[in-house]
Amino acid sequence: MTPAWILDILAALMLVVAAVSAGRIVAARPWQHGSVFTDTDVAHLLMGIAMAGTLAAGLSTLPNVAWDVIFALLTAWFAVRVVLDARTNGGRALAGGHCAPHLVHSAAMLYMFAALAPAAGGAGMSGMGSSGSATQTLRYPTLAFVFALILIGYTIWDLDQLSGRRYGTTPARARLTGVPAAVPALAGAGSSPSTLPGPQAEVTSTPASTTSLAANTDDGTAALDADRSGKGSAAQGLLLSPAVTVSCRIAMGATMAFMLIIMI
Repeated sequence: MTPAWILDILAALMLVVAAVSAGRIVAARPWQHGSVFTDTDVAHLLMGIAMAGTLAAGLSTLPNVAWDVIFALLTAWFAVRVVLDARTNGGRALAGGHCAPHLVHSAAMLYMFAALAPAAGGAGMSGMGSSGSATQTLRYPTLAFVFALILIGYTIWDLDQLSGRRYGTTPARARLTGVPAAVPALAGAGSSPSTLPGPQAEVTSTPASTTSLAANTDDGTAALDADRSGKGSAAQGLLLSPAVTVSCRIAMGATMAFMLIIMI
């Protein structure tokens, strides 16, 4: 049986991811004209809340059926984005694309909530740290193991890219070229230059105090008008940086893989 303190630490980490994602959504101001909807941050926010409630019974929020619907919608959304990406970039959309990891995360969450075999006397995923949680298992354990392996693979990939400074700590100004008018409607936050048809998007880093973004870059950098100076602007720039998004994705992927393995 997994020690309760490990589950509590992971639950706290998921709440941090949810809080950071919520902060990114607020900083991006998607309700303002010209901003881009931050779909990856919304997905991270929902997954963080759901996983925290799974790890600690006291943090449980929505019933399992509600989470099933939410993650089914997220899975469908990212599946569409991966298909559109694959039409343009082929196998690269799965190997190194931005949307594929989010598709796997959403599908894994849908599987966890749908395939949980309730403990005796229980009725669903009520917290792995609750009494009797040692008997909670997942149906179709082979599928759980496959999901865990894929999640670990994407997590290692992200760690390698992050350590190699592939992702910056400042927002990027993306100048999109050769993009058909129909693409931005589905591009959303988190679209990568590699997912766009035509010439590659040109991405150059700019100081947070003079950043003005009209589109998102590869890792969920949201639309930002930060023609301000001072600590507030610098903090906002760091919050909206690709490195923060990928760090959240790493924490979520590793935790999700751990949860799947201990429930097999």
